[in-house]
Amino acid sequence: MLLVRALSDPQLLLFERMPRFVQRHSLNVYHTLVRTGHTNPYLLQAALLHDCGKVDEEGRAIPLLYYGLIVLLQHYAPGWYERAARNGSGVLYPFALHASHEKRSVAYAESVGSHPDVVRILRDYAEQRATPCAQALRAADDAN
Repeated sequence: MLLVRALSDPQLLLFERMPRFVQRHSLNVYHTLVRTGHTNPYLLQAALLHDCGKVDEEGRAIPLLYYGLIVLLQHYAPGWYERAARNGSGVLYPFALHASHEKRSVAYAESVGSHPDVVRILRDYAEQRATPCAQALRAADDAN
């Protein structure tokens, strides 16, 4: 029911394309924002859609196994992560998908007619701008 109230039908389709564990994460980010007093409906929509770009145009998602590798490489060997993301073919494709997912999320949200404020929040988040909404989204994302 929450998703039906919070998202438009096209946005809901973006959410439903994500693997269940990514959906769960997005819901956790949403609930963290609500618990910390955020009520802006566009920020809450952005929370639900911020990782929709982890699915490519053909519907391929980042396998769960890769998330552990991505986190470890980003933390301990960022150069290797960047090389894997740049190469991005074959078994390295999930790294490229991950590295570009924030910009893809912006494009997807825009393509389904999301409110310009949702698109702006996602774009600010992707470009690491220190706007209040992007910072709130980043803090909630980092907490989950």
